Amino acid sequence: MWKGSISFGLVNIPVKMFTATENKDIRFRSLHKECNSPIKYKKYCENCGREVKEDEIVKAFEYENGHFVIMKEEDFKTAKAEVLDKSIEIIDFVNLTEIDPIYFGKSYYLSPFQGGKAYNLLRTAMGDTKKIALAKITIRNKQSLAALRVYEDTLLLETLFYPDEIREVNQVPDLPQNTQANPKELEIAKQLIDQLTTTFDPQKYHDDYRNALQEIIENKIQGKSVDEHVKVQPKNNNVVDLMSALQASLKSSKPTTKNTRKTRKKKGVS
Repeated sequence: MWKGSISFGLVNIPVKMFTATENKDIRFRSLHKECNSPIKYKKYCENCGREVKEDEIVKAFEYENGHFVIMKEEDFKTAKAEVLDKSIEIIDFVNLTEIDPIYFGKSYYLSPFQGGKAYNLLRTAMGDTKKIALAKITIRNKQSLAALRVYEDTLLLETLFYPDEIREVNQVPDLPQNTQANPKELEIAKQLIDQLTTTFDPQKYHDDYRNALQEIIENKIQGKSVDEHVKVQPKNNNVVDLMSALQASLKSSKPTTKNTRKTRKKKGVS
């Protein structure tokens, strides 16, 4: 989807870029209920009272309610001239742990072309130093801040939001002002976190809603009936207070290890 180079000091590393993730959402079309024909959306001008053709449409920025400044193609070309260089310009090297996940956007794989010696050198150097690169890249007329890092055997580029694109926390309503927690409740909460802590395995997580939708769609394609009144078992939420909820959660999440411990003891004796 993009071809250019990584600018690393005076070194240029030619690369091709490919999307590393894909949207698995199930997409639906809107149909006319009477005849099941797809609905088309037309561009309509309320002032003129008619449908508008593509060549009649211009882009504009609304600087006040109802007030616009018209933008021409020349305006966009002028803005692009400053940033249209086809390169991933490395600015700094930092530690990955210094970047909060809120900044991360979309991921892209980078592969070398015209030889991979310089690509391999940068990949190895970054892997050995455990550093990631901060860079700037222009994709589809938008300049983005990006993080370049080693992922398995490839270089991975992840677009980052600029600081002014992250909304301030003080805009979040109803945040509790009292940061003091009840010591007993806090201790149980920490125990619960400890019991639920495991090694991250991405293969164990699935989109249950998408899987259920896919099953319904497959059944409909094959002409099978779909039960529209599936009874969902209600969760037992008869909890009096926070402490009771924490204690119940701790009890329900506790693994049964009695049999395992007995087996270990027997093996140790033998």
